[in-house]
Amino acid sequence: MKSIIGAMVAAAMAAGPALGDELVKVGIIGPFSGGFAGSFGEPFRQGVETYVAQHGDPMPGVKVEFIWRDLPATDPAASKVKALELVTKDKVQYIGGFVFTPNAIAAAAVAERAKIPTVIFNASASAVVSKSKYFVRTSNTLPQVTVPTAKSALEKGYKTVITVVSDYSPGHDAESAFKKTFTDGGGQVLESIRMPLSTTDFSAYLQNVALKKPDALFVFLPYGPPTYAFVRGYRDNGLDKAGIAFIGTSETQESDLQSIGDAAIGLETGYFYSAAHDSPENNAFVAKLKELFPNAEANPATVSAYDGTHAIYEMIRATGGKPDADKAIAAIAGKSWESPRGPITIDAQTRDIVQNVYMRKVEKGQDGRLLNKEIKTYEKQPDYGVAR
Repeated sequence: MKSIIGAMVAAAMAAGPALGDELVKVGIIGPFSGGFAGSFGEPFRQGVETYVAQHGDPMPGVKVEFIWRDLPATDPAASKVKALELVTKDKVQYIGGFVFTPNAIAAAAVAERAKIPTVIFNASASAVVSKSKYFVRTSNTLPQVTVPTAKSALEKGYKTVITVVSDYSPGHDAESAFKKTFTDGGGQVLESIRMPLSTTDFSAYLQNVALKKPDALFVFLPYGPPTYAFVRGYRDNGLDKAGIAFIGTSETQESDLQSIGDAAIGLETGYFYSAAHDSPENNAFVAKLKELFPNAEANPATVSAYDGTHAIYEMIRATGGKPDADKAIAAIAGKSWESPRGPITIDAQTRDIVQNVYMRKVEKGQDGRLLNKEIKTYEKQPDYGVAR
């Protein structure tokens, strides 16, 4: 397959003129239809368009054209094909997006052969960025947010925990990081439960947790309707009344929060962004987002795409809009800036993001809407899932 990709890329690049300094094409791959469109696809588009609306062109004489490609679900073969088409047919200079880890990993061969800087807007397994020297990530990794979440659990005095995660690579990363941090700190993990991604009825798992009566339940679920069912099941099965605390990561993200409803009040999660983050950058970002998309919810996916666009602009400026992948990657590696989420840095060695992680508690705001109130900050968190 690699030789086929190489031949197609070489043929495409020989067939047309090199990308000039007047128009830079950027392909964005994400779920713009289907069940994940509301949680990821629409936020990706909104984040990109909000950044462009605030900042205009990356530099004088250089304009950017975004080309959107729909990938509704986990489909590595389709991901590779779409990335290859963007390179060979659309002649993009950069690629961004990717919700699911397998899809991002599948596109790595294309990024390598075509030398296409690729900015990961979500896919959060630690291994992703290591798959290509042209990969950069502006979202997070599960160990990055889970290690401080486990530290917070220890600081709260929890002695016993059961972990419950979705059974795929990010879930495994979250489970492993939580267990190691919690047990190294003197805690005990009574059981580790992995649930199929297709699970919609969580009652059996939650009843099992209730019988074992841990101090807390650590959860990792992908965004979307399954999270609503799990959170409501946590309440319906009486785990809260039994004194079993809920500890999560992204389960209360803003695009889901209002749909979950009052069942989410009081839940604590550790993550890298809250729409309630109080800073000039976030206030400006949220205001522009609402101006452009009145019904939008600022959430982690939106911010990751917003910062991903910033990274692409930085690479365009560093190369004068010309195709020079190695120079582009060298320019973004080690770069720091103030994001709506707070200060961030692209690690010079790993090309992964270093950022604050916030412990957040769901509360009802003055307008009656639910929000994630930041209650503790763990500063400058790296990816704990890679050897250092």
